[in-house]
Amino acid sequence: MNILILGSGGREHAFTLKLSESNKVNQLFVAPGNAGTSQIATNININPTDFKAVKETVIKNQINMVVVGPEAPLVNGVHDFFLADTALQNIPVIGPKKDGALLEGSKDFSKIFMEKHHIPTARYQSFTKENLSEGFLFLETLNSPFVLKADGLAAGKGVLILDSLEEAKKELEEMLTNQKFGEASSTVVIEEFLDGIELSVFVLTDGKSYKILPSAKDYKRIGEGDKGLNTGGMGAISPVPFASEDFLSKVEERIVIPTINGLQKDGIDYRGFIFIGLMNVDGNPQVIEYNVRMGDPECQTILPKLKTDLLEIIEACCNKKLADINIEWTNKKSLCVVLCSKGYPDTYQKNILINNIENLNLEKNNFIFHAGTKKENDKIYAIGGRVLNFISLSDDFLQAREKVHQYINKLNWSGGFHRRDIGFKVIDQ
Repeated sequence: MNILILGSGGREHAFTLKLSESNKVNQLFVAPGNAGTSQIATNININPTDFKAVKETVIKNQINMVVVGPEAPLVNGVHDFFLADTALQNIPVIGPKKDGALLEGSKDFSKIFMEKHHIPTARYQSFTKENLSEGFLFLETLNSPFVLKADGLAAGKGVLILDSLEEAKKELEEMLTNQKFGEASSTVVIEEFLDGIELSVFVLTDGKSYKILPSAKDYKRIGEGDKGLNTGGMGAISPVPFASEDFLSKVEERIVIPTINGLQKDGIDYRGFIFIGLMNVDGNPQVIEYNVRMGDPECQTILPKLKTDLLEIIEACCNKKLADINIEWTNKKSLCVVLCSKGYPDTYQKNILINNIENLNLEKNNFIFHAGTKKENDKIYAIGGRVLNFISLSDDFLQAREKVHQYINKLNWSGGFHRRDIGFKVIDQ
């Protein structure tokens, strides 16, 4: 089987590595990929949202399946594009069609969906520039801090958490009137702040049945102690220590089952991953957001724990036979630390040489997944803000973190930095 993976980050490298372990795979292609995927697959330099180029790639390389990593192609309708084209319609696409992708593509849609299907979430209202004054009044009914969310995709930057009412009103006006996040903030969702500990639960569904993957917790803040600017993710752990059997049972009963049933009731044929961002509020789960794909860096943290053939799982999903497959996971703890370019998430240099990576000699249960890298003349360069993901599986999180730090220190890349406290607040330091 020939498989095309769309995307270029650590998540896509993790998918590529895990799929490469299947004896059912003939050739793997990644578009556009990175320096890491180029070592185990063929990179194709196209934009995943350029569907014409995707089609040409699929036809030329006799692709039998497409796995979509990032959200943008899904929200833009890549699955619908395949179904509407007679040359592509029989090629399975892993990821929802455009109607299902609205769960991530529109914060307003997802909140309406949760409200309609009685899924616990924060109190909210949505506003446009036409009713800005009503937005100001709604803010006055909330306690600090104030949560503002751009309705559409904003490259992970469309959520603001603000301490003062005055600042919240100012930013709301910036988002709606001055389009701070472009078209994505033409509608803004204002939410009540949920006070608790955040985690993520991932679900794979074939539209009929579902499988729940291991829980994970990522760390978005740039600074140690969860301080500073938000990022795409500085690291993650899996499973989450406080996610007890009782808590996860509540997640399944109150959130996962109503979500799957809600999609069916609304006539949305959803086949793919659902990322459920949760807040543990006094032992009770509430939904912060849905994403319509695997998380990053959570995917890199979870997939190395998988013992079952990933391709067999995906095939079962495509064929609506997910209920028939048994998925096995290792019991080991997994910890991921992201090595970033200095200056990230603000301005950072690009095309910075990364020496020594080929000399790290990874031991079993240790992995490096590339993100913002490229390979040129047999040398590896950093071209993105998040550059490398270091993952270790161990019997406990502290051992895993120590091993990750050993490899990062051995790499000794002067152009990068990382958080040394991944696992903050939820594992013993």
